[in-house]
Amino acid sequence: MEINNKLVSLYATDSFVQFIDFKINENPKVQIKGLAGSLDAVLVSAHFQNQPKTMVIVLNDKEDAAYFYNDLLYLLGEDSVFFFPMSYKKNYQYEEIDNANVLQRSEVLNVLNQANKNAVYVTYPEALSEKVINRKSLIANTLQIKIGDKFDLDFISDLLHSYDFERSDFVYEPGQFSVRGGIVDIFSYATEFPCRIELFGDEVDGLRYFNPATQLSEQQVSSINIIPDVQNKLTQETRESFFNFFKPDTIIWVKDVEFCLENIQNAFLRVKNDFEAITKPSGVEVILPPEALFETDTDLLAVFEKFKTVEFGSRFYFKNIEKIEFEAKPQPSFNKDVKLLAQTLEQLQNDGFSNFITADSLKQLNRIQIIIEEAEAGIQFQPIQISLREGFIDNQLKISCFTDHQIFDRFHKYRVRDKFSKSKAMTLKELKTLQPGDYVTHIDYGIGRFVGLEKVVVNDQPQEVICLIYRDNDKLHVSIHGLHKIAKYTGKEGSIPMMSKLGSPDWDNKKSKAKRQVKDIAKELIALYAKRREAKGFAYAADTFMQVELESSFIYEDTPDQAKATNDVKNDMEQLYPMDRLVCGDVGFGKTEIAVRAAFKAVADSKQVAILVPTTILAMQHTKTFIDRLGKFPVNIAEISRFKTAKEIKETLEAVKKGKIDILIGTHRILNKAIEFKDLGLMIIDEEQKFGVKAKDHLKEIKLNVDVLTLTATPIPRTLHFSLMGARDLSVIATPPPNRQPITTEMHVFQEEFIRDAIRFEL
Repeated sequence: MEINNKLVSLYATDSFVQFIDFKINENPKVQIKGLAGSLDAVLVSAHFQNQPKTMVIVLNDKEDAAYFYNDLLYLLGEDSVFFFPMSYKKNYQYEEIDNANVLQRSEVLNVLNQANKNAVYVTYPEALSEKVINRKSLIANTLQIKIGDKFDLDFISDLLHSYDFERSDFVYEPGQFSVRGGIVDIFSYATEFPCRIELFGDEVDGLRYFNPATQLSEQQVSSINIIPDVQNKLTQETRESFFNFFKPDTIIWVKDVEFCLENIQNAFLRVKNDFEAITKPSGVEVILPPEALFETDTDLLAVFEKFKTVEFGSRFYFKNIEKIEFEAKPQPSFNKDVKLLAQTLEQLQNDGFSNFITADSLKQLNRIQIIIEEAEAGIQFQPIQISLREGFIDNQLKISCFTDHQIFDRFHKYRVRDKFSKSKAMTLKELKTLQPGDYVTHIDYGIGRFVGLEKVVVNDQPQEVICLIYRDNDKLHVSIHGLHKIAKYTGKEGSIPMMSKLGSPDWDNKKSKAKRQVKDIAKELIALYAKRREAKGFAYAADTFMQVELESSFIYEDTPDQAKATNDVKNDMEQLYPMDRLVCGDVGFGKTEIAVRAAFKAVADSKQVAILVPTTILAMQHTKTFIDRLGKFPVNIAEISRFKTAKEIKETLEAVKKGKIDILIGTHRILNKAIEFKDLGLMIIDEEQKFGVKAKDHLKEIKLNVDVLTLTATPIPRTLHFSLMGARDLSVIATPPPNRQPITTEMHVFQEEFIRDAIRFEL
């Protein structure tokens, strides 16, 4: 088995690691002590590379398991690693099912049912203790489809209905299927993507997985397994332990066995008490009690006794078994001190260590390389473009592995594969929001009314089409494949649009008139652009060493849109003409960080920066943020607002005039003509839509030869129009930060215990 990771390969070929492999094979129980950081995940990966057997990794809780799973994804690849969560949103609260978790559990059972695949399964006690459907029932509820099979549409539809699949126009979440002519889409509970079955007559001609959001193919396959929501198939007769799916030679790695057993015992007793408290007074009848749904700590201990088990962590359970000692320690804390990092790497290098630094961004690795070279010459380290949860220093193998997020105290969050749900439904689903009678616009035929979906026969094949009605009750059938030409009509609120006449030149005339008007606007815009380009601005120098260090120290990982917007802003600042860029993005998407980087770039070239905000509170927030981010750099930051005394404001303005203040943050007061900057180079405007006409008129005077960066979550129509038409440059931050959770609102009767548990869960 070939794994493209030099860190794993280095461990896999080491004699000490191969000795551990031998001990695991020879003994039913092994304890490995002294592992630190992500060394445990590296060791598991090396063992899997040397001896690719099925392995189950049991961590303390869901978060530990998710971080470990994330490490293995980078070290081994997606095809070899699977995550097995519990079905519920919260531990043992079995009334709240998480559909994404059910999907992942079914996917794991489907993979295990294919006995020839060796893989690593990462899980945690609560997930293990939850019973699953047995293999016999899983096979009975599995529909296998292969290329060349005979395919009866009516029979398959009836079968899918018996599996509790819902027929819909388009599939966008598990448990749905659709039929459109010779194409059948099915979203099984056992796969990440839905499958498209292409028929030639009554024979399966093609099978492929596709992305429901883009409708683009992901993978061609020769066969597929369709599995329903097996969570709903659990009965007293069909449930069994998850470990019944594993072969006898499976190896179980457990972190802190004692803790796992305690965790299950306490949680099981809690759910049993809750179950009795709910059912006894109210007389609620529940099909399966907790004893039928969950294993206990003694059941799990019996599993550990049955299979080969490797203990690691800090709390060990088994006695008188084979013990192996590692000499490793966690990555030291650098607190963003690059000199300390360089000294540590140099010391380790002199002691014969091989140094590695990991980051999942190639740009971040390049930044670190520049910083290290600038700080200390002659230091060698090997960059690895992967993300690990924690670094380590392994004295046994003389290897140090540091993570970029620990070096710079950056926030590190695990990633699990995205699962499609209603909130992530494809844009085609918008068709379902149309009601009969709604006005729509067809790009070729104009404004009509939506009637609904109809079935027509084309070349002896039934097909679904969209039916539209035009003036004089003319009817138009549009193929599903022409859906991109239709849009819901948006016009003046409360006014009824004039419907188009099929075959009439009216619609073509309207389009031609619109095109002429667009050309006129374009002509004006070209003149405006030329005027802007002729204006003399200040061309900033390329990024300095300090700019690289500032961007590396950002505690969160840049999203793709955030990184692009940052580059757009810096490229604009390096041009000879004044920048005028609008950065548009939702709250919490990282606009302020772009402003910090732009401001620092200006200050690095001895220019002053003015930051204009609409409210005093926002001025305070920005001041705190800028001081936190730029505190270690030679930058003077000041704030003027109504929270400051007249004396403080007067002193600040004098310092601004003399050039002693680099960044001035304030409300409308900044626009006062009495304020004089020694050398203003950049104006940053936050939430421009909240400023009045007079403020904007004064801004126009300032904008003549000063770079302007506008940040907004809700641009006013005029500003957005100018940006979309090209009069202002536009950067959109549409990608949310990794693992950004949606806000969920629940209503409950007041209980102090419930509030306590909810807060503890979030923490």
